[in-house]
Amino acid sequence: MRNLFFKIILLFPLLIFAQSDFEKGEKLFLQAKYILAKPIFEDFIKTNPNHLKALEYLGDIEGANKSWDKAMTYYDKLRKLKPAEANYHYKYGGCLGMKAKESNKFKALGMIDDIKASFEKAIQLNANHIEARWALIELYLELPGIVGGSERKAQQYAGELFKISPVDGYLSKGRIAEYFERYTEAERNYARAIAVGGSKTTYQKLANLYKNKMNQPEKAKLLMQAYQEKNKS
Repeated sequence: MRNLFFKIILLFPLLIFAQSDFEKGEKLFLQAKYILAKPIFEDFIKTNPNHLKALEYLGDIEGANKSWDKAMTYYDKLRKLKPAEANYHYKYGGCLGMKAKESNKFKALGMIDDIKASFEKAIQLNANHIEARWALIELYLELPGIVGGSERKAQQYAGELFKISPVDGYLSKGRIAEYFERYTEAERNYARAIAVGGSKTTYQKLANLYKNKMNQPEKAKLLMQAYQEKNKS
């Protein structure tokens, strides 16, 4: 018992030191000082190799740097350490998708099933996972029909989003309509998103549609002025 007590006493300062290192790295990460945070987390996981949050921060840093393979290494480890966490599957799929975009067509085609499976797994684990549904919508819009692209499937996930978050539902339906150049339909859905949510994002989506797709820059300007006026402190 006495030996155990002394072991705990000796270990305690090391635990405090390790925790302070993690907190230092986390503070830098939250300030978006990724270059400074990265080596701190890398040193930290040498002695804490299964620390979930440190591994996730490193994956996020590599993702921000567009180092997709490195990011996937961290997210893959997280998926294995905690397979029931939806976000790890979502982030892994996101990095795989970004890598596919930067790869040649033949290599990218070989990644599609894994990308879909990662996002679908995130939804299976978290029925209310909004980001994974958005990712699948974009995937089904951008894929050619011959390899699985489908407006019907994109609309299916937009419908699911609507049940979870009406704002995201309207925005996603607007996004789909805009993609297929049905601009009046897109305008209607973005306007509904503004009515339901009223966030800057909802106003910006409609303003961008006016400015970039409908050749109505003045209407876009007036819309954003209306947002600013509404949100004056």
